[in-house]
Amino acid sequence: MSSDKNKDKDKRDKGTGSLSNSKNEPLKEEACPSSRYQECVDRAFRIPIFLSTTNALNPIQQQFQNRLILEIENALLFPRTLPVSEQYPETILTSIRRLVSSSYGMLAINFRRFLVEITDTNVGQPPSSTPFWEGSVFLQIEPSMAFQFGLPILLVREANTDTNNGIWAGGIAPLNTFIVWDSENQSVDEFFSSIQWREAFANWIAEVRNGYYNQTEPKFKYRCSTQD
Repeated sequence: MSSDKNKDKDKRDKGTGSLSNSKNEPLKEEACPSSRYQECVDRAFRIPIFLSTTNALNPIQQQFQNRLILEIENALLFPRTLPVSEQYPETILTSIRRLVSSSYGMLAINFRRFLVEITDTNVGQPPSSTPFWEGSVFLQIEPSMAFQFGLPILLVREANTDTNNGIWAGGIAPLNTFIVWDSENQSVDEFFSSIQWREAFANWIAEVRNGYYNQTEPKFKYRCSTQD
């Protein structure tokens, strides 16, 4: 008889939404860790991309790069770069090739690094009185390897950097479309709010996701179709 009463009590407890154990003692309900779960879900669906940049930055450049990484992560893409997030035991060029082959897109940002002043004494160079900026040498190598591999590429450069140098020079199709950040007259927020950036970034994201789904789609088709 007592066992029947306990069963009836268990049923009443289930109906009211409370929990009880075998000793009829109420159990404490813990809040669902939705924030942690959502973070895990977001990380699981982030598509890896190669962020080609340099490590030696001034404060305004660092602010720009931090905002760029935030933009990439908000698009649920995972930025990877050498040697901050990735490190392999091979040589640098082999490591770049490995990172390129395991990514689904390339975003390269060419910051000012070295101010070059060409004079008449420079051998093999035309005389010039206008100084110009050069970026990292790897900003020439990494996008070139990504282009050869066929990755979607988005190029961003600081104004007057490598203007006539390598792949950052104009007229080299299809790498002749650049997003230029005028660091002397344009704030970081103004750049990332510009229509030029938003349009180019949205198009690049679409190319990355399209390439990701094409690469990961299984060869076996699960749907039957009467059409060839």
